[in-house]
Amino acid sequence: MSQSSDKISLTVKRFALLTCCVALLPISIGALVTTLKAGMAFADWPTSDGQNMLLYPWLNDLRNTDKFVEHGHRLAGMLIGFVSIGLVLVAFSCQKQRWVRTWSVAILIAVIGQGLLGGMRVRMDAQKLAMIHSITGGLFFTMCFIFAVLVRRPDSSTNTSTVDTRFTPVGVALTVLLPIAVICQYVLGGFFRHLGTMLHEHLAGAIVVTLLTACVIPKLARSELAALNRRAKWLTAALLIQVSLGMGSWVTKLGFPAFGWVASTNSLSQNITCSLHTVGGMFLLATSTAAAVELCLTAKEGRLTSFSSAFTAATHHKPSEGGAA
Repeated sequence: MSQSSDKISLTVKRFALLTCCVALLPISIGALVTTLKAGMAFADWPTSDGQNMLLYPWLNDLRNTDKFVEHGHRLAGMLIGFVSIGLVLVAFSCQKQRWVRTWSVAILIAVIGQGLLGGMRVRMDAQKLAMIHSITGGLFFTMCFIFAVLVRRPDSSTNTSTVDTRFTPVGVALTVLLPIAVICQYVLGGFFRHLGTMLHEHLAGAIVVTLLTACVIPKLARSELAALNRRAKWLTAALLIQVSLGMGSWVTKLGFPAFGWVASTNSLSQNITCSLHTVGGMFLLATSTAAAVELCLTAKEGRLTSFSSAFTAATHHKPSEGGAA
């Protein structure tokens, strides 16, 4: 499978970007739902207070924050569903590459699964399902983000003369390990937000992810390949945003007594900062995964000379045999 964008329709590229952007809407509103603890504002699903979801008088709930936000989350979920259907139709009508069609169908299936999971969370009133729903939302956005990156990736046949001589096997290992560390940290954050546990584990994970990301960024930035340089910029922005939001979430939710700051429960600053911190974690997961995918595809194309040489030497190495009998 060749992920090159030279033969990919401009319509598909635009729809992939649209899907990625629209996916932010239900996830961001969903993060606010969790912060406000409004997930059970309606006890029924797929209806809302017994009414059709599209016909429910949503704007009448402007003063009922919980219902307004939760129903907005449901409508945003429907919107990404419609956009995903459009992506599939565009992919099958404008594109012949099997991998593009497969990705579009996978995104639609993921949307359906995410919607059903959210519905089951309501019908069963299960907080653990709410946590899983939040985590899979981050994975879904990452999936959309990677697809949007892949359809814009230049044809590798036009870049065969451009190689990287600086990336070592250790650098490759750290870059591939990073998204795994981020998803583990994302899960720990889910435990704290939804179940009120694992705060210290989440803090320790934040330190590990920050240090690991700080190690990976210079390696990507020093690469001789422009695509990896771009991943470094995205990753730097994601890290700075997430660290800032993490510090803000700590201060607004837990306070900072040493400086006289006392947290105010359900304050506007707390609700906004904590919700954005969740979205920031998802953005860090998406950008770190994109960096790992780009690096792996580059290595597959044989454009990481140091890594390819080390890999070739390792695979062709044979242990010395004993003396003749």
